[in-house]
Amino acid sequence: MSAVRTARILRYNTSTGRRAAAGKIAAMTQPPETSRPRFRKVAKAVADPATPPATAPQGVRVSKLMAERGLCSRREADGYIERGLVLVNGQRISELGTRVDPSAEIVLAAGAKAQQGRRVTILLHKPLGYVSGQAEDGHQPAVVLVKVENQYLGRHGKETLRFHPAHLRGLAPAGRLDIDSTGLLVLTQDGRIARQLIGDDSDVEKEYIVRVEGTPQENAIKLLNHGLSLDGKQLRPAKVSWSSDNQLRFVLREGRKRQIRRMCELVGLRVAALKRVRIGRIPLADLPPGQWRYLHDTEKF
Repeated sequence: MSAVRTARILRYNTSTGRRAAAGKIAAMTQPPETSRPRFRKVAKAVADPATPPATAPQGVRVSKLMAERGLCSRREADGYIERGLVLVNGQRISELGTRVDPSAEIVLAAGAKAQQGRRVTILLHKPLGYVSGQAEDGHQPAVVLVKVENQYLGRHGKETLRFHPAHLRGLAPAGRLDIDSTGLLVLTQDGRIARQLIGDDSDVEKEYIVRVEGTPQENAIKLLNHGLSLDGKQLRPAKVSWSSDNQLRFVLREGRKRQIRRMCELVGLRVAALKRVRIGRIPLADLPPGQWRYLHDTEKF
């Protein structure tokens, strides 16, 4: 091979290698072809002002409005809606989660009203040793006392409604009364009454007679009426006064756990006995301990 041809071959190989190397470097510094369209698409979506923002659902759930208006509880409302027993602005609805304008007219159908009319509310004089709700620590729930032999028929033995086992179905306490407290306990099948007595916006008074021991602070009554906090939260104003040398009368519009006992401890007193004697306009009256009666249609809390 001549010297001239050898030189040409060397120059060709060198230039070809340089071009191949340059191509590899360029490929390493550029994003893959498959990523470019995806990147541009995302960038366009972010930059495009025409993309509509996500919007919150309009209106308020029908079940929530029904509970707020005292028609029934939210759980009951869902049941009525599923069975087509709710009318909104004259139109029957049956889809759970339906949202409407807060001012919408909501009416229960006749079937729902009839069902509510069959629900009972029971007034029980809870004795010591029973818990208000579920059984705990070996102690029975107060609902076990609701049986035919414990029904109070009044002084003259007259009561229009007699006990039936169906009245125990779904019966639940509307509020609590500690195991070491006695007095009026409400058990109900009616979500409207439960919400009225224990709902977040409940304003129903509960009256208690409390026997105390110890030496109170000088300004104890003032603090008990307004000025105490529990768990870092200010208590609502109360009505507290002495009814005798060792007995206080409490009227509250809220029901924190062991509230009265903890309030008394904060002013140097210890509760020796506690009895609830009234809820709203319903007094315990002459209902004997361990016995119960129905709330009459004419009685309102």
